[in-house]
Amino acid sequence: MKFAENNRISHRQLYRQIILTFLAPFLLCLFGKGRVLGVSGIAGTAAALAILSFYVIFLIRLAPYYTDLKKAAGGILSRIIGVFFIAYVLLTGAYLLALLETIVPASLVTGVPGRWISFFAILVCSMGTHRGMQRRGRMAEVSGALLLGGILLMMILCVGQGKVSYLQEMAAGSQLTGENFLQNTYGILCAFSGIGLLPFALEHVEKQGSAGKPTALGILTLGGILLGMQLLLPAVFGWKRLLAEPYPVLPLLAGANLPGNVLARFDVLWMGFLLYSLMFAIGSLLHYGHQVIRKAHLGNGRYWMAAVIYLLSVWEFGGMGIEDYYGAFLWYVFVPGLLVIQLFLMFRGKARWKKKAAAAVSAMLCMCLFLGGCAGVEPEKRMYPLALGADAYENGFALTYGTPDLPKSTGQGKSEEDGGAQVLTIEGADFQEIESVYNRSQEKYLDMGHLQILVLSNEIIEDGRWQKLLAYLEDEPFVGENVYVFRAEDAREVLRWQGGQGTSVGEYVQGLLENRNGGEQKRGVTLRQLYHQKYETESLPQLPEIRIINKEIQVFLV
Repeated sequence: MKFAENNRISHRQLYRQIILTFLAPFLLCLFGKGRVLGVSGIAGTAAALAILSFYVIFLIRLAPYYTDLKKAAGGILSRIIGVFFIAYVLLTGAYLLALLETIVPASLVTGVPGRWISFFAILVCSMGTHRGMQRRGRMAEVSGALLLGGILLMMILCVGQGKVSYLQEMAAGSQLTGENFLQNTYGILCAFSGIGLLPFALEHVEKQGSAGKPTALGILTLGGILLGMQLLLPAVFGWKRLLAEPYPVLPLLAGANLPGNVLARFDVLWMGFLLYSLMFAIGSLLHYGHQVIRKAHLGNGRYWMAAVIYLLSVWEFGGMGIEDYYGAFLWYVFVPGLLVIQLFLMFRGKARWKKKAAAAVSAMLCMCLFLGGCAGVEPEKRMYPLALGADAYENGFALTYGTPDLPKSTGQGKSEEDGGAQVLTIEGADFQEIESVYNRSQEKYLDMGHLQILVLSNEIIEDGRWQKLLAYLEDEPFVGENVYVFRAEDAREVLRWQGGQGTSVGEYVQGLLENRNGGEQKRGVTLRQLYHQKYETESLPQLPEIRIINKEIQVFLV
């Protein structure tokens, strides 16, 4: 196995990294001065979690465009996008560092200036952040469950301190209005906006096409903790006190003792958990900053990023520190800009990108963009190829679409009694011409979102024209990257195979890989692996081969 493949993290490590990165900042920052609390806060959090569950799907499909921003957006625009994300990294890191500078002298260490504490903290956090993702994955693997378990234990220990009358006070003192609901929903979305950096990391995650599950689980876990705190804090402190406390979690820690006061300062342990998570979050920002700089071709940020974060955390501009303007940056600049950039990357390079961009603006206004691919074409008016075959000829290419039930509108083949799996082959000088021929000759909309396998002919692999095919598929945002890829002597012949009792070749071959024991599924090669190796070495990994022997399909894994 190559080093590039070794530097990957598992889904469990990704999940625990999400928990470690967001947990402390959320607990310390979200609830101060009554923010996102009360009935409207609970309703807004629930709505934001529902939106984020769909947004994760959108992010997974965006990942190929983040692999090389220069190639996806062009030289100048890629640098602008890179600077935009670096601004978020720097300001967020400075905000968290300033938070650490505030709470440590107040809760743990006295007599030491906060600026010295933040200086040594950023020094420690910056060590090794330019290294691979696997190191952070191992840290999360070891400590993620411990941190999550500790915080949940702290919350359980505090439940007995709550009073029902305090919750009734909260219900009476907070009102659920449309304005408050929208503000709290958008506030939670702003808090989770750091998840927008996820596509920069997905190339380092195993089975990236299914990485949406651990990501969504991480978001829902954090959301569940937020909802629990939104009930726990008012139950323990009362509504009016919460409106005055800047960091209500800190006094909550002091009361979370084990029964019998086993330790007099058990809150030090809880604070240790939060500080570890806070420093992990700062280190993660520095790591992702390196990823952004590398993929936007902005040079090297190994040394200067940590210095800039520290300076931003201690400097005041016009009497205002980072704590005063960071919220406005997220609210008015980063989140709207992030959506614009992601829409731009998604529709960049398409022949019909202007039309799609206009449609996307309308979708964004009604929040439909989080559905990640809904179009105004009814399901019965679409063709859903489950398999795609690509052959190369001297004067062009041929794409063969395999679908469970495709009417042969060209008039070739059997008549209406023909059922089961069908195929359609279209030839052209390039893939854009093939797409144009399809649009001129077929009555159904081509929906590639259900593709299961891709078969490349030996010729298209050997003459190097597979790169043109991958470039075409990268511009198709709804082609899932968990598609299995194979090679064959003749891709068209494989897709025309009719031995699966009416099932599509896509379903049949996918079943050969997945409906087996012994780990055969792990040896399949996915489209994302092709993208990864293309950008790393401009080559293809070894692909499993499909052969038809005695009228039966056989798959030979590498």
